[in-house]
Amino acid sequence: MPLDAQRARRFYDRVGRLQDTQRFYEDAATRRLVQIADFAEARSVFELGCGTGRFAAELLAGELPGDARYVGVDVSPVMVRLARARLAVWAPRAGIHLLEPPARVLPGADGSCDRFVAAYVFDLLASDDASALLGEAHRLLMPTGRLALVGLTHGTTPASRAVSGVWGALALRWPGLLGGCRPLELCDLRDVSWWRVLSREMITSWAVPSEVLVAARLEGP
Repeated sequence: MPLDAQRARRFYDRVGRLQDTQRFYEDAATRRLVQIADFAEARSVFELGCGTGRFAAELLAGELPGDARYVGVDVSPVMVRLARARLAVWAPRAGIHLLEPPARVLPGADGSCDRFVAAYVFDLLASDDASALLGEAHRLLMPTGRLALVGLTHGTTPASRAVSGVWGALALRWPGLLGGCRPLELCDLRDVSWWRVLSREMITSWAVPSEVLVAARLEGP
């Protein structure tokens, strides 16, 4: 079961820097996201759930143009503090903001970014929260913008199916143990009238399966 924003805040405040230990399976998927979402052409990036700022630092250090702007948000004050410290070298073009629960409204003007990123975020959200935040992503993106997502998913090999099966069972029984994260398919979250999927891939690292999805913004119904 997913966690609400207040419970997620408490969990990730406790986790703190330990969040970066998950890079052993996350990095392969986020590297692929960078490749297919064309960050080299991005001028304004918004990241939902910036965590410790590790992915943002990788983007700013070697993937984004030198004049690109970055905005990250998170519900955890601890994560916000860690991310601000990590990204201080890129101030003022990189900013981090704290979201207050229920965290369904995001800062920023309509059409203010050309990439909306969320890595391992939607797999911990309740469906209502996910729908609200996808609506916010649609609002924030320029007409030519790209939605760039990574999340835990169901396995496609014997080992990854075993891992995702155990993960899903634990998430169902003890959601607080895993921060609400559970395997899902990102395509199930999208409103088909708002997005056109450009690329969808499954990446498995250390038997942990991740889905990498990039979608184009369409006008709503």
